[in-house]
Amino acid sequence: MDPEKIIGGLSKELISELKAMSKAKDINEKEIHSRIVKNLCDALGVFFDLASEMMSFGDDSDAEDIPF
Repeated sequence: MDPEKIIGGLSKELISELKAMSKAKDINEKEIHSRIVKNLCDALGVFFDLASEMMSFGDDSDAEDIPF
């Protein structure tokens, strides 16, 4: 599956849950939404950590200078 679609979907769900949490009146309902928000943030963090690791490898333009 396309990582951009996954990140976009997770972001939309996160925004939706934050809105639902802000509208919740009962503390138990707020807690449920907060746990969902935490899980979505953790899931997004996985993709951002991966992107960060990939960026630390440098770009591919350096590979052209390596003789084979």
